[in-house]
Amino acid sequence: MNYILFDESIVRTNLLPLTFTRPVSDIRIGILTIREKWEKRLKSPTSSLTDPYLSAKYPIVKMAENILINGSICPNDEIIAAIKKLKPNQTIIHNDTIIALHVTAEELDNIADSTSEGIEEIMISDAPVKLNHTWDIFAKNDIALKDDFRLLTKGRKSQKLSETNRILGPENIFVEPGARVECAVLNGTTGPIYIGKDTEIMEGAVIRGPFALCEGAIVKMAAKIYGPTTIGPYCRVGGEVNNAILFGYSNKAHDGFLGHSVIGEWCNLGSDTNTSNLKNTYDHVRLWSYAKQTFINTHLQFCGLIMGDHSKCAINTMFNTGTLVGVSANIFGPGFQRNFIPSFSWGGTSGNTSYSIKKAIEVAEIVFKRRGRTFDEVEKDLMTSVYTLTLKNRYL
Repeated sequence: MNYILFDESIVRTNLLPLTFTRPVSDIRIGILTIREKWEKRLKSPTSSLTDPYLSAKYPIVKMAENILINGSICPNDEIIAAIKKLKPNQTIIHNDTIIALHVTAEELDNIADSTSEGIEEIMISDAPVKLNHTWDIFAKNDIALKDDFRLLTKGRKSQKLSETNRILGPENIFVEPGARVECAVLNGTTGPIYIGKDTEIMEGAVIRGPFALCEGAIVKMAAKIYGPTTIGPYCRVGGEVNNAILFGYSNKAHDGFLGHSVIGEWCNLGSDTNTSNLKNTYDHVRLWSYAKQTFINTHLQFCGLIMGDHSKCAINTMFNTGTLVGVSANIFGPGFQRNFIPSFSWGGTSGNTSYSIKKAIEVAEIVFKRRGRTFDEVEKDLMTSVYTLTLKNRYL
C-alpha cells in the first residue's frame, strides 16, 4: 500500500512558522518526527500532500491505491491495526477528526471536490497524540517521548555506560552505539533517557528524564537539563534547558535558560540568551497566531519561545514570555525583544528592517557547509517562497 501524509489546512496554519519550511508530519515531537513514527510502525516509506511550494523538497508519490494519513497525528497501536485493514470507501475517525482514508489515484486528483457520501466511518476510541498548535509540541512531548522510547528500544539491549557516570534508574536509560558519556549525572527515575547514535554528553552535565538526545547531538559541559526535553540530530546544547524541543542542526551551546520552547532547524542562540516562560502575574500566556493575525490565549501558564528555521540571536538576547520568531530572523539588542518577530527581520528592540533574501541565502549556504550539507537550488527556492509569503508580516 502507498501511504501519503497530508496537512490539515487549519493545523498547518496554526503551526506556523514551523510549517513554513516543512509539512506538518516532519515536525519532531518525542524522539522521532511524526513521519518517522509512521514509517517505523507501517514499515513503509511515506510521501506528503502539502502546500505546493514545498512539493519540490517533499514530493507526493501517487499509486493506483493510496491511504491518506493525517500528518498531525502520532500513530498508536489501534490506529495502525485499523489502517492495515482499511478498504476502499472507508475512513478512520476520532472525535470528528479524519485520521486516514483509502483513495484511488483518480480520487486523489479530485480530493478537493470529494464528499463523505457513501463513505463508511471507522471510529477509533484510543485518543492519539495530535498537534493543533505550536505549543502542543512541548506540552505533549512527555507522552510522545515515552511512546517513542518504547518503540525504539523494545527487544533491544542498551550499550553500557562508563563507570565515571552517576546513574539513577538504569533500567530506563538506553544508549545507542557510538555514544560517549563521561562524568555525567543521569536520572532515569523521572522518565526514560534515550542517548542516540554517535552523541556526546560532556563532563558535569546533569540530566533528568524524560530526555532524548538524537543522533550526532552534543550536550556541553555542566549543562542542566530537565525533561521532557528533546535535542534533535546534530544540535549542541549547554546551559539550562527545561521542557524544550530543538528540531535539528540548531545550537544553544552556551549558558542561558531555554524553557517550554520549540526551536526549529539551523537556529543559533547566542551566549547567555534567556527565555522567560512564566509571567510575573502567573496569568495564561498569549502567543502570536498567524491564523488570527493577533495574539491568542494558549491557556498555558508556561510558554517560552517558538522559533522558526534559520533564525539567530546575538549574545545576551532576552525573550519575553510567549515570544514567536519567524523564519530567518536575525535578532540583537538590549532589553526584551518584541513578542512577535516576523520572518526575515533584522534588528531588535531599537527597530527592525527587512533581512535581504540574498544575504539570508548566503548565510544559509555557509551554515549548511559547516555541517557537511549543501544548500541547493531546492532549498533556495523554498526560502525565497517563504520570504515572499511572509512579506506582509514585516510591516505589522
